Amino acid sequence: MASLRHPVTAGIVLTAALLLLLSCKATANTSFSQQVLLERLNQPWSLAFLSGQEVLITEKGGALLRVNLQPRQRQHISGLPTSTVHGQGGLLDVALHPDFNTNHWLYLTYTRQVGKQFTTALARGRLSGNTLTDVTELLISKAASDTGHHFGSRLAFDKHGYLYMSVGERGDRHNAQLLTNHAGKILRLRDDGSVPPDNPFAGRADALPEIYSYGHRNPQGLAYDPKTDRMWSHEHGPRGGDEVNLLVKGANYGWPLVTFGREYSGLSITSETSRPGIEPPRWVWVPSIAPSGLAVYRGKAFHDWQGDLLLGGLAGQLLVQLEMNEDQVIQEDRYQQQNLHQRVRDVRVGPDGLIYLLTDGANAQLIRLSPL
Repeated sequence: MASLRHPVTAGIVLTAALLLLLSCKATANTSFSQQVLLERLNQPWSLAFLSGQEVLITEKGGALLRVNLQPRQRQHISGLPTSTVHGQGGLLDVALHPDFNTNHWLYLTYTRQVGKQFTTALARGRLSGNTLTDVTELLISKAASDTGHHFGSRLAFDKHGYLYMSVGERGDRHNAQLLTNHAGKILRLRDDGSVPPDNPFAGRADALPEIYSYGHRNPQGLAYDPKTDRMWSHEHGPRGGDEVNLLVKGANYGWPLVTFGREYSGLSITSETSRPGIEPPRWVWVPSIAPSGLAVYRGKAFHDWQGDLLLGGLAGQLLVQLEMNEDQVIQEDRYQQQNLHQRVRDVRVGPDGLIYLLTDGANAQLIRLSPL
């Protein structure tokens, strides 16, 4: 598995109001411009497109914004479930039901306090104007801990209408191998929160039925490719060992039994990077880029990127393109925001086929990328 360290090889190019992103690899020749659409966002975490002109943006502190991109106006959505800011947790992902235009259901993940502990929860509600109605808490994950680490919390629907949800191992690595909790797992649910009968552990007394895959550390990327019927995820490693994974029903992804990462102190976690019965990653980063947000490109604007994976880097302040050949990564290209110095929290492909980046922090931005 490749260990990736790409130096910046391209120069900075400025246009009238647009900054070109830099490629971190000499073979990357895609040129595009970036336009800042929104500024002064407060720790945004996720976005979802209502239409070509409107997006929803979650802010970790508990706000859900409805933004019209043409006049660049934002309004707050009321009626949200109660979320709690705790460490890395707060109001996190947002996703629309595949039939949103008919039923108006949207889904939110968030940190929920349970007694003196905290866990990842899932709720849905109907969006009516700027109000969320009929709000129902669908799942309070069995991953409660007093730590503020590793809530995971990405959402993605597949073409069959099933909802996938990631939950981090909450800073306790041993959780990831235990089928009696939701920590360190990808869950698979019906749209009403019930369990599909063909889930891999449904009906087992020694496992929770919502679990689809396990052995994950802190998955902060989920993306479905309807053309190939593949669900992709990525997760944070410790010191190195960030992974891209192709989700396989019932599979064990190995944390902490196998990893390319090390302890933050530099000490070894394990000497094993593979083991029989462990699903291997499709790509690994050493050192870490801290991946967040994930999309499969199926638009028309970037012709050479069909089927490629796009993701953000928090530590690396990057947009990463993984060139795909079927289900294998064959090359990585990095595009770095040299003039902005911002962590990339989320990556989405808009209805227009352009790429939208949500940066991280107290004065974050929504940025649109267009090919030149």
